[in-house]
Amino acid sequence: MKRWNVAEVRASKGVRKLGCCTAYDSCFARLADEAGVPVILVGDSMGMNTLGYSTTLPVKPEETLSAVAAVARAVKEAMVVADLPFGTYQCGDDEAMKNAVRCLQAGADAVKLEGADSRICALISRMTNAGIPVLAHVGMTPQSVNSYGGFKRQGRTREEAERIFRDAKAVEKAGAFAVTLECVPAELAAEITAALAVPTIGIGAGSVCDAQWLVMHDMLGLNEKVPSFVRKYADLAPVVKNAFSRYVNDVAGGTFP
Repeated sequence: MKRWNVAEVRASKGVRKLGCCTAYDSCFARLADEAGVPVILVGDSMGMNTLGYSTTLPVKPEETLSAVAAVARAVKEAMVVADLPFGTYQCGDDEAMKNAVRCLQAGADAVKLEGADSRICALISRMTNAGIPVLAHVGMTPQSVNSYGGFKRQGRTREEAERIFRDAKAVEKAGAFAVTLECVPAELAAEITAALAVPTIGIGAGSVCDAQWLVMHDMLGLNEKVPSFVRKYADLAPVVKNAFSRYVNDVAGGTFP
């Protein structure tokens, strides 16, 4: 049994803050796992970070399943969470259940989906009752980028903040083992974190959350542009670029091989 699972994540609330991140292939997943990352998200953020899309929306189920399988093969201790791509759970609950099952069969330990309306909450309940752990996601939900008119911070007005608070409570009641809070004011995230019995995982939501997400490519300095809340823990882009350049020059100059 792996070190990190639903029970361990839930038990971490109020005891230990968790630094969680994304990974999309076996190489980086192995390194994250060996470094002690407790939860690895195979996020639909792969759309922008590895597939060249401008949003998460074009990510296909097959692309997610391939990445989930690659990550799961490399991980020994971390909990692997699979993002359900856009369209895999919006087109009917039976189809959503099938897609969630496919993620677990590919090696995921849980799935993540966005939103908190009555249908989504009913779907979370159905999945958890079927033995599929669900990590919920409220606040700024990237799959709704077209509705927002861009990736915009949510919860700035009193009405928005109250709605997001209700959303977080609703997905907890539906059975989610943790709740992602994305791009909401730190004060709202703190209020939600205090009100929930399950852990909150923040991304652009301040420091009070029970855990944090960072996109791997952002934290390693592989992306040209990163959100303002990101802390770079390495600056690998120039290192990698320099290695490619030296290789090309050595071959051209006859010094390699």
